[in-house]
Amino acid sequence: MRCPCAMVSGYIECIMDHLWTPWRMAYIRSEKKSVDGCVFCIKAQSEDAAELVVARSQYVYAVLNLYPYNNGHMMIVPYEHVDTQESLPVDALTDLMVTVNRALAVLRKAYNPSAFNLGVNLGVAAGAGIAEHYHFHIVPRWPGDASFMSVVGNTRVIPDTLENTYTELKAIWHDLYEEKDHGK
Repeated sequence: MRCPCAMVSGYIECIMDHLWTPWRMAYIRSEKKSVDGCVFCIKAQSEDAAELVVARSQYVYAVLNLYPYNNGHMMIVPYEHVDTQESLPVDALTDLMVTVNRALAVLRKAYNPSAFNLGVNLGVAAGAGIAEHYHFHIVPRWPGDASFMSVVGNTRVIPDTLENTYTELKAIWHDLYEEKDHGK
């Protein structure tokens, strides 16, 4: 697509704005890895920091979305490889919702969002990018977060790196829950 230009006083002037994102160069230059198997099953068996796993419980784990809608976009993922919540036992469903509530509290403390989108894309037709492994999305929202950049520019603006977000949320989760859970 050509840069939209306009003739101004006899000169061609570029009217397109530029968004400089130098931190993306590391991603562009990085080696792309193909994944053998389910990415969520692999994350469940890997080191937390490497996979951005913020917290773990008995049946599920909380992980940052690698392609977030907004800063702090988390997913709650069961360890069990199922494609629908109907296949999860009651104890796993309960753990999932308790973990969702904990994630909400952590995100409120970290970012003070005005609202949240909570939900599941169950199946490809519903928009699931990874339909074969059930996962629950938690997206913090603020007024104006779907600004002209998203609407007109088809671009998301995420104000912090995933690594910084991970470090902050992991610390808050630990402060709110880990000490309490281990003190039982």
